[in-house]
Amino acid sequence: MKITITAKAEAMLTNKLAADQFLRITVKEGGCAGLTYDAKIASEIKKDEDIVHTTGVIRIVTDEKSTPFLNGLVIDFSDELINGGLQFTNANTKSTCGCGQSFNLSGFPKVEGGKCKI
Repeated sequence: MKITITAKAEAMLTNKLAADQFLRITVKEGGCAGLTYDAKIASEIKKDEDIVHTTGVIRIVTDEKSTPFLNGLVIDFSDELINGGLQFTNANTKSTCGCGQSFNLSGFPKVEGGKCKI
């Protein structure tokens, strides 16, 4: 699994995460391209989740269904007023929506009639 965290995102997350916390990233249906990344800071790993990446004190946790969509993920951080916060891009992206908030990966999943077929 290849996940890249830029220096700016790493500095922000290192400063934000408490010792018992991690970043939970999941993939959900949404947006005009079919899928969106959802990220939350959490402290309890759910039964269907695993740690998929560790960098320094940063741990990334995801569920079984989201795991394949995180390979190739680049996590960046922007402190701009508009569209600021964590930014997610993926080298395997086939298409994105106009605002860049949703994506579809090459090879999977199939988005048919606005619904994701995982």
